[in-house]
Amino acid sequence: MGWLSLAIWMPIVIGAVLLALGRENQAPLVRWIALIGSLVSFLVTLPLYGGFRLGTAEMQFVEKAPWIPRFNVNYHLGVDGLSLWFVLLTAFITVIVVIAGWEVIQRKVNQYMAAFLILSGLMIGVFSALDGVLFYVFFEATLIPMYLIIGIWGGPNKIYAAFKFFLYTLLGSLLTLVAFIYLYTRSGGSFDILVWQAMPIGDTAQTLLFFAMFAAFAVKVPMWPVHTWLPDVHVEAPTGGSAVLAAIMLKLGAYGFLRFSLPILPDASREWAWLMIALSLIAVIYVGLVALVQQDMKKLVAYSSVAHMGFVTLGFFVFNPLGIAGGLVQMIAHGFVSGAMFLCIGVLYDRVHSREIAAYGGVVNTMPRFATFALLFAFANCGMPGTAGFVGEWMVILGTVQANFWLGLLAATALISGAAYTLWMFKRVYLGPVANDHVRELTDINGREFLMLALLAVAVLWMGLFPKPITDVMDASVANLIKQVAVSKLN
Repeated sequence: MGWLSLAIWMPIVIGAVLLALGRENQAPLVRWIALIGSLVSFLVTLPLYGGFRLGTAEMQFVEKAPWIPRFNVNYHLGVDGLSLWFVLLTAFITVIVVIAGWEVIQRKVNQYMAAFLILSGLMIGVFSALDGVLFYVFFEATLIPMYLIIGIWGGPNKIYAAFKFFLYTLLGSLLTLVAFIYLYTRSGGSFDILVWQAMPIGDTAQTLLFFAMFAAFAVKVPMWPVHTWLPDVHVEAPTGGSAVLAAIMLKLGAYGFLRFSLPILPDASREWAWLMIALSLIAVIYVGLVALVQQDMKKLVAYSSVAHMGFVTLGFFVFNPLGIAGGLVQMIAHGFVSGAMFLCIGVLYDRVHSREIAAYGGVVNTMPRFATFALLFAFANCGMPGTAGFVGEWMVILGTVQANFWLGLLAATALISGAAYTLWMFKRVYLGPVANDHVRELTDINGREFLMLALLAVAVLWMGLFPKPITDVMDASVANLIKQVAVSKLN
C-alpha cells in the first residue's frame, strides 16, 4: 500500500471505526479520534509533496493492481501536477471541518465525524484515480456522505435540498458512465484513462462524448445555468457541509474537465470552447450581480462561489498556460477562501441562529478578533493583492487577455462586482454601531474557533504572498496538457 492508498483509505477506515462508537457518552472520545484521524490522514499526504519530482508531467506515486480482471478494471492510482494539490487541500480542509464541528454538533456526533472522514477519502480517490471505473465509483460515492450530512444535520428544508443535490448530480453522471463505456469499447477493452488520452476519436464521437461528460462536470462545478441547486444546498447544509462542498466538492467537476474533456476530446474542446467561455462569463458577470441582491449571507457566498468557479472554467478553455494554471490556482485559492467564508458565517449562526444580513450590524464592537479574520477573508474573496483570491483570478484574466482582449476585459469587471457584494455584506454585518441586543450579547471567538480561522488565514496569506510552490508543481503538467489539446485526434 503506497502513500495514495493510505491517503484514501485511512480516513475511510477511521470513519468506519467511528460509526461503531454510537453511544452519546462516547462523544468526547469520538471527537478526539476524529481529530487525530484527520491530522494523521493529512500528515500522510505530505510525503506526496515532499517526494514529488518537478519538471515532469508523468504520473507519480503510481499504484496498480487488478480489481475486476474480467473487464480489465484496475485499482490504478497516481497524481501529477494537475491533481497533487487537491489531495493535500482535501485532507487539510477535513481537519478544519472536524475542529469546526467540535462543540456545535451535539447529536449523532460519531456519524457526523465519520461522514466527513469517509467523504475525505472518497474525494482524494477522485483526484487520484487513473482507471475510468475507479474514478466513477469514487465520483458517485461522494454523493452518499454529503447527502447524509445535508439530510441529517441541515436546516428546516434539508430533505428538499438533499434530494435536489443528489438528483442533479446523479442524473448528470449517468451520461458520463455511457461515455466511459464507449471509450472502453473503442480502446479495445481498457478503462485506463491514460490510454483513452492517447487513442484517436472521430469528430462526431468527440462532440457526443464532450456533452455527455459536460452533463456531469458542469453540474458539479456548477456552471450556469445548472447552478440552481447550489444556493439551496448551502443554505440548508450545516456549516461543515457548506465548507467542504465549496472548498472541495465543486472542484471535482472542474477537475473532470482537465482530466477527461480536454486531453481525451481536444477537437471537441476547441470546437465548443466558445460555448464554455460564454457560460463562464455569464457565471462571472451575471451571477456576481445576483449575489449583490442577496439578503442571506450563505446565499450570497454561494452565488459568489458560482462566479469564482466561472473564472476556473474560463481559464481552462482559453487554452494557454496562464489561463489553465490560473484556473488551477483559482480552484485551490477558492478552497481556502470559500471554506473560510462559510465557517465565518457558521461562527455567527451558532450564536445568533440567523443568516440574514439584516439581523446583524456592528459585530466588530463585540467580536473584534473575529472581525479581523472576517475582514481578511472578505478581502481575499474580493481578489485583493497579497491574498490567495488575487493570484488565480489575475492569472486567468491575463490568460484571457492573451486569447482575446475583450473577453479579458469582461472577466475583469467581475473584480468590481466581487468587491461590491463582499464589502457590502461586510459593512452591514460588521461595521457601524451595535444594531440590536443579539449583537450586543455576542462573545468573541474562543480558542478552538481562533485556531480554525488562524489556520485558514495562514493558508490564504501564504498562497497570496508566495504562490511559487503551487505553480512549480503544476507547470510541467499544464504544458503537457496544452500539447495534448493542440494535437488533433480525428481519424
